[in-house]
Amino acid sequence: MNPHIADAIHSRMDRLLIEAVSMGASDLHVIVGVPPAFRVTGEILLADEDAVSPEDCEVMAQSLLTDLQRQKLDQLWELCISIRHSVAGRIRVTFYRRNGVTELSCRFCGKLFPTREELGLPARIDELARKTNGLILITGPTGAGKTTTMNYMVDLINGERRCKILTIEDPIERVHENRRAIVVQQEVLTDVRSFNHALIHALRQDPDVICIGEMRDHETIQTALTAAETGHLVLATLHAPSAMHALERIVGIFEGSAQKQVVLQLANSLQGVIAQDLMPAIDRTRRVLAYELLMMTAAARSVIRENQLHQLYTIMQLGGRDGSVLMDNCLYDLYSKCLISYDAAISRARDPDRFKPNGE
Repeated sequence: MNPHIADAIHSRMDRLLIEAVSMGASDLHVIVGVPPAFRVTGEILLADEDAVSPEDCEVMAQSLLTDLQRQKLDQLWELCISIRHSVAGRIRVTFYRRNGVTELSCRFCGKLFPTREELGLPARIDELARKTNGLILITGPTGAGKTTTMNYMVDLINGERRCKILTIEDPIERVHENRRAIVVQQEVLTDVRSFNHALIHALRQDPDVICIGEMRDHETIQTALTAAETGHLVLATLHAPSAMHALERIVGIFEGSAQKQVVLQLANSLQGVIAQDLMPAIDRTRRVLAYELLMMTAAARSVIRENQLHQLYTIMQLGGRDGSVLMDNCLYDLYSKCLISYDAAISRARDPDRFKPNGE
């Protein structure tokens, strides 16, 4: 391609990143055949310009990669990295192939750490972050703010406790400067080969707190549980729609005696689970956090130890004093405060009948 044309396309990518920030977009999608697309308050908006051609998409993607990253993308056909932009700040960029062409999706990480109130997190999340050992799970669908919640908890620990925090991320979205704690952040495929290998070696690095960007396989889960049992505080994200489903997913990965061991480890080491989702605000200008929170009690540990996970729903219904919150209760509270619409509430509710006007 003509170098001048390539420079113009590179400048277009730079302009799009700046425009996304000015619009308050959370994501930018560069897809062949349509104009660049911004996700603003949860909705996709197309830029008022020409559709992206295959050549444009390839050049814009390549402009963000180092030589080593280009080699990895050619080998793996998909790649997730983090970059730093002079205006947009830190960005997580995901590359993938479609019809033989590389396309990309950018997630803007922001420059500041929001407060708990700004994020809409419950006060109990601070209580969990101040634990000195055990496992804390942050679950939800893609784009539900799991990484943001984990980074909030890391920032809280970093500001309050003299300890060593080790994070394993894919990729690193927020950079934590050392405050009271020492923070070591490792990125998969940049600093470490995989979550599992990094986690095994992490235990030899004298950490107090270990953060796992995502628990993806039984080796990572097993090592995380062992770390949580042996005096470390482990924060981990997991794709699951609710607290109960998160635990069912973990247990279901294992079989036979290994499953029994994992059930016991969970019962002994789990401190809490927050399952979250982002709902469109009633004024459509932002998104509101809806969450389910499981705080561990003697009753919850007993149910897990007996592998009767379906009973956790009842435990959480009765666990108001201990801080547990069902998703439906949180949704009803948001709906009652006119923060989310009726349609948004019932779209995520386990029992939609609860939201019918006048008990209809």
